[in-house]
Amino acid sequence: MNRKGMYVLLLCLCILFVIAGCGVHTEAPVVDSMPEENASTRYKEGEIVNIKIVMQDGGVMKLALYPDKAPETVANFVDLVNEGFYNGLTFHRIVEGFMIQGGDPDGTGMGGSAKTIRGEFAANGFEKNDLSHKRGVISMARTNMPNSASSQFFICHDDASFLDGQYAAFGEMTEGFEVLDALAKTPVLGETPVTKPVIESITVE
Repeated sequence: MNRKGMYVLLLCLCILFVIAGCGVHTEAPVVDSMPEENASTRYKEGEIVNIKIVMQDGGVMKLALYPDKAPETVANFVDLVNEGFYNGLTFHRIVEGFMIQGGDPDGTGMGGSAKTIRGEFAANGFEKNDLSHKRGVISMARTNMPNSASSQFFICHDDASFLDGQYAAFGEMTEGFEVLDALAKTPVLGETPVTKPVIESITVE
């Protein structure tokens, strides 16, 4: 091969290398977290935030959220509640004996809010959250990325301590366990409800 042919071959290889390199996307999701000091000082020490979930069929569940355990998680959830974000959404994933999951605006398990937050659990270097995933505990759903929680949450239908330290639990039910049980018995195809239970509203009491 002459010099000109070698030059053309090398040029083609360089172009292919650049194209291949541009096709690789390895960046982690952007985490839009509020500074830890802001989240930690937003609530008084020992303060509890009470919320009420009203279902479209009239069922009511009440929960106590613990900023001392997961300050950023609670602050993010309350912000979404105050925006009316959850009103009209559904529980899109139900596994009786495990949990009910909701808070996805797409209703598919793939959606979320405009931002993601830091995962406040031990496996992510956050040691102060010792809330165990027992029956009635509310926790944040996420992908396999530790800092990917946004709006999706789940409520444990039964004890699920194997999730401890891996997911950001941030509160627990105080009333409405009969509603939780009824939701867990929703007919499903796999883990998807045949008719997804609708959340009429979530409010801060």
